[in-house]
Amino acid sequence: MFLELLKLKRTYRNINRITQILNILVKHGFGQFVEQLNLHSLIPFSKRLKIMTEGDIPDTSLPDRLRIVFGELGPSFIKLGQLLSSRPDLITDKLADEFKKLQDKVPPFSFEEAGRIIEEDIGAPVFDIFSDFSEQPIAAASISQVHTAVLKEGTKVVVKVQRPDIRATIETDISIMKILAGLMLKYIPETEVFNPAGIVDEFAKTIRKELNFLDEKRNIERFALSFKDVPSLTIPEVHSHISSERVITMEYVDGIRIDDVKSIDRAGLDRSEIARIAVNAYFKMMLEDGFFHADPHPGNIFVLPDGKVALVDFGMVGWLSPAIMESIATVLISIVNKDFDTLIDQFIALGMVTNESDLERFRQEFMTDIVDFIIPLYDLALSEINYAEYLNTITNLAIKHKLKIPSSILLVNKCNVILDGIVRDLDPEFNFIDVATPYATKLIRKRYGPKKVVEKLNRNLSELSDSLITIPRQIRLLLRQMSRDELNIKITHVGMESLKRDIDKSTNRLSFSIVIGSIIMSSSVLTLSGLGGKIFDIPALGITGFIMAFILGVWLLISILRSGRL
Repeated sequence: MFLELLKLKRTYRNINRITQILNILVKHGFGQFVEQLNLHSLIPFSKRLKIMTEGDIPDTSLPDRLRIVFGELGPSFIKLGQLLSSRPDLITDKLADEFKKLQDKVPPFSFEEAGRIIEEDIGAPVFDIFSDFSEQPIAAASISQVHTAVLKEGTKVVVKVQRPDIRATIETDISIMKILAGLMLKYIPETEVFNPAGIVDEFAKTIRKELNFLDEKRNIERFALSFKDVPSLTIPEVHSHISSERVITMEYVDGIRIDDVKSIDRAGLDRSEIARIAVNAYFKMMLEDGFFHADPHPGNIFVLPDGKVALVDFGMVGWLSPAIMESIATVLISIVNKDFDTLIDQFIALGMVTNESDLERFRQEFMTDIVDFIIPLYDLALSEINYAEYLNTITNLAIKHKLKIPSSILLVNKCNVILDGIVRDLDPEFNFIDVATPYATKLIRKRYGPKKVVEKLNRNLSELSDSLITIPRQIRLLLRQMSRDELNIKITHVGMESLKRDIDKSTNRLSFSIVIGSIIMSSSVLTLSGLGGKIFDIPALGITGFIMAFILGVWLLISILRSGRL
């Protein structure tokens, strides 16, 4: 424990942040977790007593308390919660649904701070660049805030400015998360199933990209190039000369939020056509480009006065490999054709079925669940099938069968669910699958086209020839290691960490008991000797020893009772 504290102090300029995190966890009833991580010495003694007695635990549910904790812990943990909301395979549906409620609306920072950041990054005072700049932001989030402005030539723009010192705050929190993940694996080995270290690494990679506005600038330019021949969709223009890692200036989009149905009707726009444009755009991204806007909430999609649709906020994007794109297309075709064998084949082809699984048994059990949960959907007409519900059902079945679902597929699923809700508000009769099918069919045909088949054949032949060359060399190396007794076999002992931890706890309790017994014996000897000052005609040293032994004994007893192992 002492070495871990030294590591914490060496890692952070100020240990106040880790103490703040631990206090918030204890406040919302996660004191046991703090104690399991062996970090209880970093919180006040009064709170440690509450942990020991299991007092002061709120009545609210675990998912609700976790959401509140993440919200109180600030920007980094809010973003982590939002990331986890798309990973029900790791944290369960209930937690994922609760984390979807996390909002990162925070008080804005001052106009003076925004101006200072713009001047530092762009190299000129605000009013040397803009003829007008709103002092109050139109939106403020945990990482940045957005101001409206007017360029000297009269063009209206929006300027997104990063929060002061947010990078240092997030890097500190990432360091803390990594240490907490390591402690979880060390002291609570059963959490390995959630892959805490992997979650933190994925979060760190995602948030660092979001902190670099030049990445967002490149995303916008890539989308603009992809949709240059799609007149119905608008991507705002970026003003590169007024953009940097912490500042990005874009064309102002003057439109109606896509979920503001009443305003769309007042403008006399065709809601069905707007829905078609939005869905077409997303299927083009997912099944043609392999690069999609991954945050399609209604505040990021606008309808322009001429009926065009505009996308904004490109900080979060998703990438799809050709294999993933082909699998999504195959799944869509399987939905239409009720071809569930092909659906299961896709799970196996993507490596979602672990090596330990019995494939035939998996097929049978998965098919049984499909009959129970999915077949009833086909009692509806194709246009009535809730595409989002279908995708969610398949995802939940995959989670139930403990399949390893690629994060990109879960992100696609999340986007489709959000988009389906938006589209159904615009046009309840909209046929989501009808729009998706042509994209899927085109991709499948391309997959089995002559050019693609020849490419795959050449690649397989190349891999085969490489194997024929390398196998004899690998066999010689293996035989040489065996003849020299240099062959090492790695064996992983399942459950050993838990056993070691239990033995450590038992040994510590035994040592603690011996110490208490020694104190009692010493106090008895001192009491009988009559040496030293006296309280109520009993030697003071003896009384002190008995009191110490009593307190330590109660502490040990509570610890044993809490463990549930008498």
